[in-house]
Amino acid sequence: MAIEGVDPRRIGRELAGAAVTVDPGLPAPVRAGVGELVRRPLGPGTGPRIHVGPTLPELGPGERLLWMHSSNAGVDALLASAAWPPGTLLTRTVGRMGERIGQYVLAWVLAELQNIPAFLDQHASRTWNRLPTELADGTLAVVLGTGGIGAGIAAALRRCGVRTVGVARTARPVPGFDEVVALGAPDGSRAPDGSGAPSAELAAALGAARWVVDALPLTPATAGLLGSGFFGAMDGATFLNVGRGATVRTEALGRALEEGRVAHAVLDVLPEEPAGPGSPAWELPRTTLTSHSAGPTTAADVLADFRAAWDALSAGRLPGLAVRLTRGY
Repeated sequence: MAIEGVDPRRIGRELAGAAVTVDPGLPAPVRAGVGELVRRPLGPGTGPRIHVGPTLPELGPGERLLWMHSSNAGVDALLASAAWPPGTLLTRTVGRMGERIGQYVLAWVLAELQNIPAFLDQHASRTWNRLPTELADGTLAVVLGTGGIGAGIAAALRRCGVRTVGVARTARPVPGFDEVVALGAPDGSRAPDGSGAPSAELAAALGAARWVVDALPLTPATAGLLGSGFFGAMDGATFLNVGRGATVRTEALGRALEEGRVAHAVLDVLPEEPAGPGSPAWELPRTTLTSHSAGPTTAADVLADFRAAWDALSAGRLPGLAVRLTRGY
């Protein structure tokens, strides 16, 4: 199946004669593993080029980029860096990121239910008091994004009895979620601050949720999406962002925290990273920053997903991690 002018059968036929390069900044095991898979010396050539890395390579005379495998899951910065070469396939690395981020989210959920922060404060002050704790079973989490990462989050939470409502562009059954509702209002209306307005079904779920998890990619449609409309529908939930920082309007989140609509925020990603000492994110009340560490990409992840894409293209199939450029993921 071809997508947006990219024919996987054509690319599959050109694999054997393509030069293959790996970004020098990637770990040595990636370079070794790619070389072992493609069975040729790595380096530029004079015809089609396959490249593995986080950024577009510089092409020499006569070269054209046939396929790029991004070593990152998010490709928003890559696509924004330059005009994408026509006819070039882009795939991305996800690896076990859904599993890792799912465990990260679950850790924060359980820490809150078991009152871990309060026990740490008690320990620091040498105070012995029994504090209330709760079970996860029967609580509700809203997960914005139902792709691999969102599914990994839902899987981790459901093992502890958390009911999961996924959020996608349209309401539809998605395996691994108890329910999936539409993201935005059908008429495309916006909140007063210009951010998105949630669908009626999502607004109801946000009002009932104990946790709201942002696992959205950054695209033109999601940039600045979460603002007064979404946070205004929440009623004391904890907000976790493990997607992209620029999907959230920090000022709106700050107001929601001050008003109590958001009880606590855990932000793994920010609109501008790294956060310097003067970043407004440090001033947000009841907020914890975790320095973009929820889902690190490993050499094994890059190799596994590159191999899967190579095998699919060799068989004339579109890789499962092929990026739809018009969507940005």
